[in-house]
Amino acid sequence: QVQLVESGGGLVQPGGSLRLSCAASRSIVSTYTMGWYRQAPGKQRELVAVVSRFGVTNYAGSAKGRFTISKDNAKNMVYLQMNSLKPEDTAVYYCNGRNGVADYWGQGTQVTVSS
Repeated sequence: QVQLVESGGGLVQPGGSLRLSCAASRSIVSTYTMGWYRQAPGKQRELVAVVSRFGVTNYAGSAKGRFTISKDNAKNMVYLQMNSLKPEDTAVYYCNGRNGVADYWGQGTQVTVSS
C-alpha cells in the first residue's frame, strides 16, 4: 500500500502564491503518473495537473500559465507551485498516483483564496 501525504495548503490572498507538496511512502514517483486534483464545495473533483513518469506535464485550462507541477524522483516528492491565485481556486487539493493498475490518493490539503 502506498500513502500520499499532502502539505502546504492554507489561506492566501488573491494574487498570492502557494506551493503544495506531496510525499509518497514508496518509490512510485519515478514510475507512476502523478497528479494534482481539486474539489471545491458542491463540485466534482477535477484535474489540475499531471506529470508522467517521463516528466511530461499536462494542465487543466484553468491552471495553464499559473500553476507548475514538478517532481523529485529521488525524494519521492511531487509539487504544485500555484501563482496568481484566484478565489475560484479555493478547494481541497489532492495528490494522486496511478499506473493503470493501482490508483492512490492522499487525504487532501485545503487551499482558500480570500481577502
